[in-house]
This record gives sequence, C-alpha cells and structure tokens, in this order.
Amino acid sequence: MNRTAASMGSLSREWLGFQQFPTATQNKLVELFGKLKQENLNSLTIIVMGKGGVGKSSTVNSIIGERVVTVNSFQPEQLRPTMISRTRAGFTVNIVDTPGLVEGGYVNYQALDLIKRFLLNKTIDVLLYVDRLDAYRVDDLDRQIIKAISDGFGKNIWRKSLLVLTHAQLCPPEKLSYDVFSSKRSEALLKTIRLGARIRKNEYKDFDIPVVLVENSGRCNKNENDEKILPNDVAWIPNLVKVITDVATNGKNSIIVDKKLVEGSDSNDKGKMFIPLILGVQFLVVKWIQGAINNDIAKGGRSL
Repeated sequence: MNRTAASMGSLSREWLGFQQFPTATQNKLVELFGKLKQENLNSLTIIVMGKGGVGKSSTVNSIIGERVVTVNSFQPEQLRPTMISRTRAGFTVNIVDTPGLVEGGYVNYQALDLIKRFLLNKTIDVLLYVDRLDAYRVDDLDRQIIKAISDGFGKNIWRKSLLVLTHAQLCPPEKLSYDVFSSKRSEALLKTIRLGARIRKNEYKDFDIPVVLVENSGRCNKNENDEKILPNDVAWIPNLVKVITDVATNGKNSIIVDKKLVEGSDSNDKGKMFIPLILGVQFLVVKWIQGAINNDIAKGGRSL
C-alpha cells in the first residue's frame, strides 16, 4: 500500500523535530522507517484516542519531537481532532490527536462522531488507545468507551491497535515490582478491551494487542545515550515506534473510513431482508381475513 501525504488530505512539513532526538533514537527510527518502506509503506496514519487527561496530546508531542499540540492541565482539551504530518527521508507520519471520549461521566458520542467525520476518506493504519499506568481502577465506563469505539469503527480496529500507558515513571504500590504492577494494570485494561469489543476467547490470538509504557514528563530518566528511559531501562520512544511499526505490518487490514462507516448502517437496512417475508405474511393474512368475511357473508345469505 503506497500512500502519500497528499492522498491523506493533509499538508506535510519537514520533520524538524526529528533532529531533537538523541542520535541513538534517530538511528533506530530511521531503521524502523526503512522497514516500513520495504513493506511499500511510504506513509503511516496513526490515530490517538482515549479519555481526556490521560496524556494523548503529550504522547503526540513526544513522538513528533515538537510541541505540535497545546497541553494545559488547567484548560479543557481541544474540541476537534487535529492531524499533524511530518516527512523525513521520503517517509511521512500522520498523527491524529483527538478530543477525550468522556464528558460529564458518560461516553461523548458527539466527539466520536466528530472524529469519524474528520477521518472520512482516510485510512487508519494504527490506533493508539491511551490510558494511564498510575490509575488503579477499571470500571464500566472504560468498557463503554471500548464498545463505542468498536461500534463506531468496527471491531477489527483492535487488530491494528496498541495500548499505550502514560505516567509510567512511578513507584508501584503495595511493594509490587515495576514489571508485575505494569503487567497487572495492562491485563485489567486488555480484559476490558476484549469485553467492550466482544472479542471471544478463541479470537484472543488474532486480536493480540501489545502494550507500551510511556513517560512524557521532563522528569523521565535518561540512559547514557541521552534517551528517555523507564524504570525497567527501556528507551520508550524508539520502543513505541517499533511497536507501531509491528502493528502497521502485522498483515491485518487497515481501517478505511468511508461514508458508510461514518454515517453508520441505515437503521432500516437491517430489516430490509425481511421486507418480502413481511409483505408475504401480510398478503396471506389479508387474504385469510377477506376469505373469512366472504365465508361469513355466504353463510349469512343461506341462513336468510
């Protein structure tokens, strides 16, 4: 699939923020982009979704290496999706930052509809579903968000997704090791994704959703190569891009956002296949009633 930025409907700029990455990270990213180009992918479109305040925009800024999206903890999130496109050595990255999917404690279906319409005639190569590692509860609202995404874009979007957990520079509670805590938190969310997307147990392998930990703040530790690392010593930016690359090339179909997907199936479509049967039954019922009436009239005439 050879797509250009122009075909995605976005204006791409030279990826100046790429130079801000440490040399080690730059080399790893160039290697990963080369892998994508070998797969005949000259561009990649990534959509970032999740609740508000989980670090979606900060993650976009970290991937691009520039402050391309405004982040302010004391102001509401942006109300509309935004696409950021950057080109490096003939390869284009398109990242779509989106508004939070929760409003007043409920799923914000209006935001989801805006996202779908913004993506009309575009293709989703990878979904980053973002939540926080330092949140300890998973509730029914999480399941409802997953269900809303699945209903809006189709269940198969989860074949092209990864779970991104932000705020990963933390000390786990209850004397748990970092790896055990992150594993428990990840599995709780993955279970919710399976429930919300109605992924059956025999489909788990086909919907293998990888997990990536992220720390966007300036307090993130660094290794000897000046790369941002997590408490498990993973340089998370190249690791995130590697997993994005793995998902993009996993052999599953990307999600094409066409008019039918945006507008949804006509509510009458589901019943159209039954129309001939219903009409047939109505015809038989009418004929039966007419026959019964005529029969009653005939009997009445004879009795007179």
